[in-house]
Amino acid sequence: MALKLGLMAGYWGTKPPKDLVGAAKRAEALGYWGFFTAEAYGSDAFTPLAWIGAHTNSIKLGTAIIQISARTPTSAAMHALTLDHLSKGRLILGLGVSGPQVVEGWYGRPFSKPLARTREYISIIRQVMAREGPVMNSGPHYPIPYPADAPGSWGLGKALKPITHPLRSNVPIFLGAEGPKNVALAAEVCDGWYPLFYSPFREEVYRDSIAGRPEGFEILCPVHIHVTDDLEAGRLEVKQNIALYVGGMGSRDRNFHNKLISRMGFGDAAKRIQDLYLDRQKTAAVAAVPDDLVDEVSLVGPKEMIRQRLAAWEDSAVTGLLVWPKTTDDIATFAELVLN
Repeated sequence: MALKLGLMAGYWGTKPPKDLVGAAKRAEALGYWGFFTAEAYGSDAFTPLAWIGAHTNSIKLGTAIIQISARTPTSAAMHALTLDHLSKGRLILGLGVSGPQVVEGWYGRPFSKPLARTREYISIIRQVMAREGPVMNSGPHYPIPYPADAPGSWGLGKALKPITHPLRSNVPIFLGAEGPKNVALAAEVCDGWYPLFYSPFREEVYRDSIAGRPEGFEILCPVHIHVTDDLEAGRLEVKQNIALYVGGMGSRDRNFHNKLISRMGFGDAAKRIQDLYLDRQKTAAVAAVPDDLVDEVSLVGPKEMIRQRLAAWEDSAVTGLLVWPKTTDDIATFAELVLN
């Protein structure tokens, strides 16, 4: 199956990236399907998309992802409704729960019940976009209207419909998810899924979770592509990223990325990476990431090797790749590899 290609701009570092508009326009000209942004605890995901949308014509505009703790569901729906109008129907609303460090440390919200919160959040957004009646939700996570007997209530809340009529009642909603239940939720109530560290060689990891996905369900997978003859150097950046996620995020007992890598069959390596990382031996943790794992979840090596390995992705459940070009030349090279 031919793969779609998305340019992943991610979230900003200390400064805005240079020439985002130029990158988006070049990607659009080369046949990229979408342009995607993210957010952590600095730049937001929606504002850059509005800027990119004003300078492009056809490329999809996706969030990958917005964090559900950053906004109420009706606020997220307002952003989506507005941007979908401005872009003439190009928006993809990708969302996810993020992690407990950001949710509790940045947004000051509890991380508990992420699955139930996500289900409610999406249901409310669907109500807003459908505009079939006043938006109502009995909770418990997002009660709308706010109950008259709830703490701090003035008892004056009433159910409302959005003033602005949505351009599309069915704006695509994608979910960033790793755990089996969360992935199954994506297949049940969403239009697409963003996996992390997906291996086309181990599709049994997610087979049951996505078995109920509807026809047309998109699986857009972030994949690191690096064209190089130096495999060891090329793998290093991927190893650093895996070590950070598997070893340094969450806690020893609550690290979703570590559990995912273990489910993929790399349990011993995942434990060693985490032990080393938490012991502040970060260089050793990076070195402990297996080459086989890197090769399965990324595309690193000479062009011909990457082309050969792309066949596995084309034969998988994945429908598109999200890539991080570092240069203008990368944008063209990735299009040549994936789209031609």
